[in-house]
Amino acid sequence: MPYFIAIFLSVSLLSGCQTAYYSAMEKVGVYKRDIMVDRVEDANQAQQNAQKQFTSALEGLKALNQFDGGELESAYQDIDSQYQRSEAAVNNVNDRIAAIEDVANAMFDEWQQELSLYKSATLKRDSQRKLQTTKASYNKMLAAMKRAEKKMEPVLDTLRDNTLYLKHNLNAAAIGSLQGQFNSLQTEISGAIRDMNHAIAESNRFIGHLKK
Repeated sequence: MPYFIAIFLSVSLLSGCQTAYYSAMEKVGVYKRDIMVDRVEDANQAQQNAQKQFTSALEGLKALNQFDGGELESAYQDIDSQYQRSEAAVNNVNDRIAAIEDVANAMFDEWQQELSLYKSATLKRDSQRKLQTTKASYNKMLAAMKRAEKKMEPVLDTLRDNTLYLKHNLNAAAIGSLQGQFNSLQTEISGAIRDMNHAIAESNRFIGHLKK
């Protein structure tokens, strides 16, 4: 029971900190909508960085496939470095998406609550319609981001497997065993990049919607 209480308190404190942050930003003229745009742009950049890193990791594995003698420890260090950078890139994308979800929840909750403050039925209906269309655009973007996020995990898993296998079997035969992984990784990375490009396109459409 104490464990669950600790989790509850941690979530409550985090939520409270975010609420305080949004309130403080609003006092200096930066609203949730502005924060949303910034965070979506940050997520787009994080996805572009992940694409570049995945491509670099693929090139690293390609070079390993062409290994024809040399320092095995150096070959392992190169692959391990690619994995570490790829993991950091994926974690960054995950964090950026979580940050978008946080501000979106706060923004939509506030918007919904403030509908009750309208005296003009016409303005209220118009605001409610805009809320619904904005939510629909956001949900479409988030779904695309989540698909891309899910596609990144198999890439990371393959890189991790390659790194671990090479670490514990540091010999030329081990490198030969990894050569069959190249085509699989290439397919996974191509799929992840394709979905990330789709997510970025949806993000740009959503940003355009918010700026109308």
